[in-house]
Amino acid sequence: MRVMNIRRLRPTTALVGAAALGLTTLTACSTNAGDGRTDGKLDVVASFYPMQFLAQRIGGNAVHVSSLTKPGVEPHDLEISPRQTADLSEAGLVVYLKGLQPSVDRAIAQAEPKHVADAASYTSLEDHGTEVEGEHGHGGEDEAGHEGEKGHDAHEGHDHSGDAAADPHIWLDPVRYAQVAKGVGKALEKADPDHSATYKKNTTALVKELSALDQDFRSGLKGRSSDTFITTHAAFGYLAERYGLRQEAISGLDPESEPSPARVKGLHTIAKKDKVNTVFFETLVSDRTAKTLAGDLHLRTDVLDPIEGIGSKSRGDDYIQVMRANLKALEKALGAK
Repeated sequence: MRVMNIRRLRPTTALVGAAALGLTTLTACSTNAGDGRTDGKLDVVASFYPMQFLAQRIGGNAVHVSSLTKPGVEPHDLEISPRQTADLSEAGLVVYLKGLQPSVDRAIAQAEPKHVADAASYTSLEDHGTEVEGEHGHGGEDEAGHEGEKGHDAHEGHDHSGDAAADPHIWLDPVRYAQVAKGVGKALEKADPDHSATYKKNTTALVKELSALDQDFRSGLKGRSSDTFITTHAAFGYLAERYGLRQEAISGLDPESEPSPARVKGLHTIAKKDKVNTVFFETLVSDRTAKTLAGDLHLRTDVLDPIEGIGSKSRGDDYIQVMRANLKALEKALGAK
């Protein structure tokens, strides 16, 4: 962050800079006086795209938002630099999902930012990993959803870091994502009370939009001929659970892991039994395994995007657009009418 760099140089260069450049340097230094703001706007650091989207939509013009994960980069493998760790310590708010990116968890513990919003503390996390061994997932459950611990600081929320089986992909369920949005809105209000009215208004608007997305999924997937879909890695457990579908993943929660021969054989059986016609792959990891399986079974391939990042191959410019593209892909694959 530009202003943060100026602040770090202040002890040795501020007086020299002032003499040489007049009041310009002093003015620049004053834009961030250690309060997590730049030019009067709250500096928000997001860990990866789904958190960035929430911060931008809810923060609006009252915030500056930056992301630790660059566009098009697979977030699970992110490594944090010392510079990024220092930026975390100076942020007005850090929005992240504990347990998804270990390097981010470690950097936050080291940096100790004043205000932190942990998305995992605003909703419930579950285990959707058993399907990689050939067992069926948690489809068929159309739960009403939990209200979660809304509006509290993330340090007071649930600690999921010790639960290795917890599925972190909560943003792919619009209902859970709306719960997280409410929590992030409250965190922004706490970090920046002067703009609380803006954050409340924007949170309400986003939750309404996510509710409409949820209804579109419910109506769009009615009359389907199959409940089962095959995808590269087990990112869609919450989505499957929400809409009564059954996710069958080639690999587990780790998108880079290779399936066992037993798993591949099991998928052959599942595809034939459940009349699966599509194998889904995603945009940020290799499609080799998915296309090999599809070729063996004479099935088509298509994209089902876990929206861990937005890049040139994404079917849309933001979360809402890509989720609607995912819905169209599922409608086609599942024979929805």
